[in-house]
This record gives sequence, C-alpha cells and structure tokens, in this order.
Amino acid sequence: MNRHQIITIAREYGSGGRLIGQRLAEELGLAFYDKKLITLAAEESGFAEEFIAQTEQKRTFNFFYNLYMTSNELPVAEQVFLVQSQVIRRLAQERSCVIVGRCADYILRDFPNCLRIFVYAPLEWRGQCVRDIYHENVDNYEDYLQKQDKNRAGYYNYFTQNKWGKAQNYHISIDSSIGIASTVRVLKEMTAVFFEGER
Repeated sequence: MNRHQIITIAREYGSGGRLIGQRLAEELGLAFYDKKLITLAAEESGFAEEFIAQTEQKRTFNFFYNLYMTSNELPVAEQVFLVQSQVIRRLAQERSCVIVGRCADYILRDFPNCLRIFVYAPLEWRGQCVRDIYHENVDNYEDYLQKQDKNRAGYYNYFTQNKWGKAQNYHISIDSSIGIASTVRVLKEMTAVFFEGER
C-alpha cells in the first residue's frame, strides 16, 4: 500500500514560506494546511479560533494567562499544542499534504515519508517581502523580523526537543531569496527525489 506523502515547512518570518508551501502543494496536487489548522483545532478543543491563534506562537505566559485553566489540567498553552498535534497527526494519516509551521516537522518525526523543509532568507529580502507581499507597515523591519523569529524559535524550542532552524533537524534548508518561483521549482524537484527514494 502506498504511503502518504507529507511535507512540512518551517520558516523564518517574511521568507515567503507559507506562499512557497501553498504553491508547492498546488503543483503537486496535495492538500495544504496552515491557518486552517487553527479552525480544526478549535472545533476539536472548544477553544475560540482567536484564542488559539494568539496562543500558538507564545512560549511564556503571564500569571493571569496561566489562571485560564481548571484544576488538575495542563496549562492552556500545552492543551492547545496537544490538540494541534492530534489534528496534524490525524491529517498526515488521512491524506498526502503540505503542512506549514506549528512544529509539524517534530510532531511527525516518526512518520514515514515525511519531508521536512526549512525556509530562510536574508533580513533585507524578508523586509521587502513583508512590505510587498504581506503589506505590513513597520517602522523597523529588522527589529520586527528578529522579534517574530524569536517568538517562533521560543515556541518551537519550548514544545520540542529540537532547535528551531538547525539544519540537522530538516532534510532541506533553502534560501528563498533566489525567488519564490525558483524556490518552489527547486523544492518540487527535490521532493520528487525524496519520495522516489522512500518507495
């Protein structure tokens, strides 16, 4: 029986990783999951989508935030992570897909046929993407990007036993400043090689 083809994409903020994942999924005919994971996790947990969105990229929480739990339960951040992990694992069992972010590479580390990708780019290029693609108006793009990366790294490092962005934790690390279309083309070729070798 053929195994599902799973691709996970972790990325620096502003590197275009989400767009790359979406286009790669389209070209390969695979399902694509990013923000839709928030909706699915909300349906399974009962938490509001807005609450999950605010929670999933945080590592530390203040006193009042941690009060939002009932006795003998895990802190709410851990509950959200566990629910999203269950959703990600279920999706990977059900169909071939591309999953962006949310520690999917770690959550699916034991899954066969799972290609783990990390997308990065120079700060200046990412700043241009934030302006031109994300249409975000920021006073200091360098500080803003570094803060976003710090939040992602903190969340990932807190919930996994790996280090965010470390090359050894991924099959492929790629600099997207070669261009979005070129990055998709390279990843498509490398994906074919990876899954051919996994048969």
